[in-house]
Amino acid sequence: MKKILTLAAIVACAADVSASDKPSGSVQLFPLGAVRITGGEFLHAQEKDLDYILSLDPDRLLAPYRKAAGLEPKADNYTNWENTGLDGHIGGHYLSALSLMYASTGNDSIKARIDYYISQLQECQTANANGYLGGVPNGAELWRAVADGSFSVGPFDLHRYWVPLYNIHKMYAGLRDAYLVAGIEQARPMLVAFADWMISETSALTDADIQRMLVSEHGGLNEVFADVYAMTGDDKYLTLAKRFSHRVILDPLLSGTDKLTGLHANTQIPKVIGFKRIADLTSDAEWDKAALYFWRNVSGRRSVSIGGNSVREHFHPIDDFSPMINDVQGPETCNTYNMLRLAEMFFCSTGSSEFADFYERALYNHILSTQNPADGGLVYFTPMRPGHYRVYSQPQTSMWCCVGSGMENHAKYAEMIYARKADTLMVNLFIPSRLEWKEGGLTVEQETDFPREASSRITIKQAPRKATTLAVRMPGWTHAVIRVNGRPVEQPEVIGGYAMVSRKWRKGDVLTVELPMQINVSQMPDGSNYYSFAYGPIVLAAATDTADMPGLHADDSRGGHIAHGRLMPLTDMPTIVSQPQTLADKVHRIDGETLTFAIDSLAGGKYDNLKLKPFYSVHDSRYIVYWQQSTADEYRRMQQMQQQSEAERARLAAATVDVVVCGEQQPESDHFIEYDKSDVVTTDNVRSRNATGWFSYKMKSDGATRLTVTSGTNGDYVLMADGKELSPEQDLTTGQRRVRTYTIQAGATSEVRIASADGSATADIYEIRMLK
Repeated sequence: MKKILTLAAIVACAADVSASDKPSGSVQLFPLGAVRITGGEFLHAQEKDLDYILSLDPDRLLAPYRKAAGLEPKADNYTNWENTGLDGHIGGHYLSALSLMYASTGNDSIKARIDYYISQLQECQTANANGYLGGVPNGAELWRAVADGSFSVGPFDLHRYWVPLYNIHKMYAGLRDAYLVAGIEQARPMLVAFADWMISETSALTDADIQRMLVSEHGGLNEVFADVYAMTGDDKYLTLAKRFSHRVILDPLLSGTDKLTGLHANTQIPKVIGFKRIADLTSDAEWDKAALYFWRNVSGRRSVSIGGNSVREHFHPIDDFSPMINDVQGPETCNTYNMLRLAEMFFCSTGSSEFADFYERALYNHILSTQNPADGGLVYFTPMRPGHYRVYSQPQTSMWCCVGSGMENHAKYAEMIYARKADTLMVNLFIPSRLEWKEGGLTVEQETDFPREASSRITIKQAPRKATTLAVRMPGWTHAVIRVNGRPVEQPEVIGGYAMVSRKWRKGDVLTVELPMQINVSQMPDGSNYYSFAYGPIVLAAATDTADMPGLHADDSRGGHIAHGRLMPLTDMPTIVSQPQTLADKVHRIDGETLTFAIDSLAGGKYDNLKLKPFYSVHDSRYIVYWQQSTADEYRRMQQMQQQSEAERARLAAATVDVVVCGEQQPESDHFIEYDKSDVVTTDNVRSRNATGWFSYKMKSDGATRLTVTSGTNGDYVLMADGKELSPEQDLTTGQRRVRTYTIQAGATSEVRIASADGSATADIYEIRMLK
């Protein structure tokens, strides 16, 4: 069966059952220590991640914590984000990654590392003498301002510090994982003391004060405080979790309203994880419903075929995915890391394959693809722009958020393969692995070369004396067939997308799942004429070439995570000339080659003999995931229009030395924003910044001789470059946009400041660009 599906439809395929057929609650994942991955891509990725984790110097990661505690550091901070304001955030992720990797492998070197790391953190917490355990640089002034409510706040800062609540959330989560995942008893009292510090720190604040503070990105603090409540049973931590739940995001979700467009995506997802965690602990059906509305909205309407979402880290309009095609800052790895966590939570509370289907798709196509299989380098942005490429981190230079979550991603592949509900074993993913369910008296070994082979064998190595049910996921992308000891299971009962096979199992019994795979076609969610292909759940891509890929392996610059190489014109990318309903017929498997496909009816472009392979296997190359489609009549007209727009885009890109997209978190952080009396505003789903005072950026000026400012027409402003006021050479207004061009001294300009002329609000500033 060949289909054209949106991701929403793919996710829904396996959930097309009545509410009465869906199991409820009581689904538990197995501890990571009960499952071992035994082969395939995921074992390779896990081993590469282990090497990456051990290559990091723990003393350099601990340096921010020792400095904050008044202790002499044993080594210098790492560079990049770790010494430019977000000092210590990787340290929290690192503790989580160590914990996950130790539970997944039992590796002695990882255990030694985690023991040392915890002991050093405890020394820092003891020196602080109040329970605090953070690495925020020079944070005393910040925490005083928080305690007395005098703090200033912006989406990407708190009292002018770069998202410090987000920063300390990573250590909260690391301590939790050390205790709950790795079984490090020492971490429990450290976590509780840190939570007590936050209660004390915010004790004088009103709920309104805290809601104002939560405008600043703060990770999933509500979730981790709820976890402390679950660990201790003390209501004060549940109260804290609810106080740290951002009502500006929660309230629209409670009413089933989408207010996400224009928001920083990964700021919101952890908040919703917290809403879900609180709902689970308190049986709050309304908060649960709100979190589910968010998950279905983002996974179905705002995600591309690989399971990722956002452009330049923000949610764009659901009816316009053109930024996904045009921009190089495509889906962010952290977003999918958190969407998988949310999917996992809903799977545990519903037992529905809807969430396991999404999990499989995003795991193979986004998460697995974000690690370079040669050196373990990790990816921040995964461009969907045809003909672009990804940048990979290096252990000693790259300290991005997606390095932190990336180290965790590849350490926990075993967590969703199996689950249990009472005496039922649920098989969710088809990954070679061994499970020892000691309480259930059941040991199974799964052998598969999926997706290279369309089946998986589950052998019973140890069985209980009573009848037991194996519940096998029936993927939404196929009609699976189950056999037991070679005999087909006729019409098994299916509940929540799982086939139930009940019997008194014996050692040596074999359950085989046959998974016929075919080509599926996914249209861009906005209905535009871009499509991707998948073989079963595996998204396919074509490597194009390796030309002009500067920064493929990142340095320690603030923008090193972005693929800054030349934009290959979209007109150089081939178009599939076909009717949409026949697209699946244009892709066929090449005999004698493993998971390799040819694609027919390509027109235009400069590439010949392109082959499709699993996207997760395409590395160190430019690539195409989404292909433009047109009919023969449309093709010529479309090419002419695209050539014009691409020529202008290429001209601008070639002349650009540096650019800031104002009002968006990472571009502003990467350009060291400073401000006084300035706000981020959103108009027609586009973010910008204005001020009744001023704001400034540090910008690259290598060879630049011109500077352009794109603004609204709703006010004026004064522009200063390195303290000198400039007058525009050109002033062009088109509709609601004004573009002013200024002449600057070549190579001299560093600080660019926008200021109010008379105390009234400046125009909304959308972009500042340095040009040759």
